[in-house]
Amino acid sequence: MEGLDSALLRYYLGINCPAHSTPRDERLAEMTDINAFIDDKVKTNDVFLFMKGSPDFPQCGFSGRVVQILNYLGVEYDSANVLESQELREGVKAYTNWPTIPQLYIKGEFIGGADIVTEMFQAGELQTHLADKGIAVKQTA
Repeated sequence: MEGLDSALLRYYLGINCPAHSTPRDERLAEMTDINAFIDDKVKTNDVFLFMKGSPDFPQCGFSGRVVQILNYLGVEYDSANVLESQELREGVKAYTNWPTIPQLYIKGEFIGGADIVTEMFQAGELQTHLADKGIAVKQTA
């Protein structure tokens, strides 16, 4: 889901439909649709990363660090660029009640942000967690 812009996200989620008659109703619908979108991505991908930028071009150091770790481990993952949609950026934070980006999910479980992922990686816990969930890790630290 790399490169999904706000207009495309709104179209994909059906937000621009006539049933949304007031700004308040539209905002509530957006949050519901965003939650459904986030829930779908988290639950249908073994590893999913909400980040700033893309894996090829991270736009913050914290997102870049998580990408480096996942790439080093050879983990297949999908991602979403929260910078391309204010609704997605705020929705992700509300979804987990976690204030920062990036956010890593493994098999539908919220793992944490850059600091937690880094600590888990350095301790070998991330590799063990991935293996326990049946996710192939090509390299170990």
